[in-house]
Amino acid sequence: MKRTTLRPEILLPMQRFGELSLRVQLQQALRAAVFDGRLPAGTRLPSTRTLAADLGLSRGVVVDAYEQLVAEGYLSACGGSATRVARRQSCAIPAGPPEAVVPSFRYDFSPGMPDVSMFPRGAWLRSLRRALALSSDAPLGYPNPRGHQRARTALSTYLNRARGTVARTDTVVLCTGFAQGLTLVCQVLRDRGVKRLAVEDPWNPEDLRPGDIEILRIPVDRDGLQVDQLRRSDVGAVLVTPAHQYPTGAVLAPNRRTALLDWAARRQAIIIEDDYDAEYRYDRKPIGSLQGLAPDRVVYVGSASKTLAPALRVGWLVVPGDLVGEVATAKLRADRGSPVLEQIALADFIERGELDRHLRRTRLVYRGRRDALVAALASKLPQFRVHGVAAGLQLMIELDADANEEVIINRAAALSVRVCGVRIGRGPRGAGSPALLLGYGALTESAIVEGIERLASVIPRHSRAARAVKAMTAHNRKSPSPREASRNLR
Repeated sequence: MKRTTLRPEILLPMQRFGELSLRVQLQQALRAAVFDGRLPAGTRLPSTRTLAADLGLSRGVVVDAYEQLVAEGYLSACGGSATRVARRQSCAIPAGPPEAVVPSFRYDFSPGMPDVSMFPRGAWLRSLRRALALSSDAPLGYPNPRGHQRARTALSTYLNRARGTVARTDTVVLCTGFAQGLTLVCQVLRDRGVKRLAVEDPWNPEDLRPGDIEILRIPVDRDGLQVDQLRRSDVGAVLVTPAHQYPTGAVLAPNRRTALLDWAARRQAIIIEDDYDAEYRYDRKPIGSLQGLAPDRVVYVGSASKTLAPALRVGWLVVPGDLVGEVATAKLRADRGSPVLEQIALADFIERGELDRHLRRTRLVYRGRRDALVAALASKLPQFRVHGVAAGLQLMIELDADANEEVIINRAAALSVRVCGVRIGRGPRGAGSPALLLGYGALTESAIVEGIERLASVIPRHSRAARAVKAMTAHNRKSPSPREASRNLR
């Protein structure tokens, strides 16, 4: 193998037949690069021999330029070491607009956030190494927009086993997460003439970016989406979370699942099934996917954001056969395909049983945190109904009608407690009591208890139900005896 040495490259404009000599041009070019920040302090410069060869100059011209800039303080040179840009005040490249400062909370009850400290780093690293070591050169080229075949096979096998889907390797499309998956599907539906998309009410407004498709909200009750109202609407597709509705936690009742699938078949409509956290269930049996009942009518969407970590940006679609080609084309146009090495690593991670082991371990941890949150709410805020405790990484507490979500959220934030309201996810005419979403995935059990104690100190001042409980408690207190009253008057 031919030995190579470190040769830093610097782009310097030189005019061979300009008015200025090459020596002066080189000095000015280096001086300008240091002055405007293109060569930051500490940057190692090429040797005089290397730079002379790169620019087609004599070595003496480069030596003179370096010596002049060392004398001026732009460069520094010590015997036996490379010439570097000196540490000095210079006009740096103009800074861009400041990044938004994300406030930090001691008790962050953000919904849907997993505990990333439990990410299986060692197992994932082994899968990444195997992906690099055992793969041929082919995966390093431009990727298949549908995703790497091994990853699609591993995912289809896992989803069929764990979620009751009817997926094949050729019907899976890899994406960067739910948001991109929804965007791709909506683009295809729009191109097919679908003008209106129904969504659940309430719903997460951050997910509503479907392009030119009009959004129609359908109310949700304790049995999930009200399919009878969906039947009266003029939509070509509906987006649902049947296993664990976000944010209420409702499960789509069996009769409504049947009615929804019947509606899709009669209307030749598409159901987009967001199966965002169905792996985490605690007090109920697994609920199979809708896609497994009607694979020609349902687009199944999932991701690794809740099960592993949001930063992985790995998601998947299981698409009806007549749509998969168009979805793959939309993915190609969007970004030419998702990163392949992570896909191969995910396949290895699933095949070796690491995903199942990780889910079993984290399910126990999250259940303990769920139990701690439910107990803390029962102790500190017993006046409120709690919803969605059987599964997921968050639950909802229903406030009374006169509660002000925004005031409670702001006052809790002042105590370093972050909670989210539900009203922002309701439509303009959406009904329902004010409510708070409390995520417990990223908090320890002790932090959950402490955070609820702080939240409880805020809510009673802004809740009719809490004031009533407080008044009743005060009324039921034992009246002092005459002797005690006499003693108190002294």
